[in-house]
Amino acid sequence: MSKPLSIASLPLIVLVAPAGAQAPVLPPIAQVEVVARYPHDRTAFTEGLIWHDGALYESVGREGESDVRRVRLANGKVERRATIPATQFGEGLALAGSELVSLTWHGGVAHRWNAKTLKKTGQSHFASEGWGLTGDGRSLIQSDGSANLYFLDPRTLKEKRRITVKLKGQPLDQINELEWVDGAILANVWHQPWIVRIDPASGTVTRLIDLRPIVAEIGARDPEAVANGIAYDAKSRRLFVTGKLWPTLFEIRLKDR
Repeated sequence: MSKPLSIASLPLIVLVAPAGAQAPVLPPIAQVEVVARYPHDRTAFTEGLIWHDGALYESVGREGESDVRRVRLANGKVERRATIPATQFGEGLALAGSELVSLTWHGGVAHRWNAKTLKKTGQSHFASEGWGLTGDGRSLIQSDGSANLYFLDPRTLKEKRRITVKLKGQPLDQINELEWVDGAILANVWHQPWIVRIDPASGTVTRLIDLRPIVAEIGARDPEAVANGIAYDAKSRRLFVTGKLWPTLFEIRLKDR
């Protein structure tokens, strides 16, 4: 697996190209403006985050601690919770019709939950590791820590097609949490303080979102307390981000340089 790129290394990468070749252009970099801060469970190892039915829904990882929960935005209170078996590590979360689908890291098991009650409705199986999950209204879109994104049938989780995420023409791996926003895919990159916007047709990274000021504000000492968690309220056009073991969830607005 190739070494993940970082924001700090991007200016150098811009200068590197084969002899006689023109270096690919770096996509635009957006800064973030914090619109609001909300409490977030500092013990939650956040793996998936969505906005649905006036609340946040979050999937939490680690064996013995994994669950899917409905969370009140204003105070971070868990209103409802569904527990994942203690032997499984919860991962990405997405809405599929009237159900929530939550992945597990290993074993290819995806749990299905009633989106209103969080009662389990069944489970499905998929072919690779489970990392992030989102949906475009036709397919579920899954990451597995590689540079690939898989478009899955929402009912069977069978692969329909895949794309390779590329930044400046190079595969970008460690793609983690996903969110569908205005016709594009936003993705956290594991252990990186930035989000990438991905063209769902080509896999090309078309924008970088710099989370470094937010990561610095959190000031986490745990190396695994990384940025992870993107949710979009399409009706009100609100974008939320958080991280694993973070005490704060941020509503942000994007500003291009």
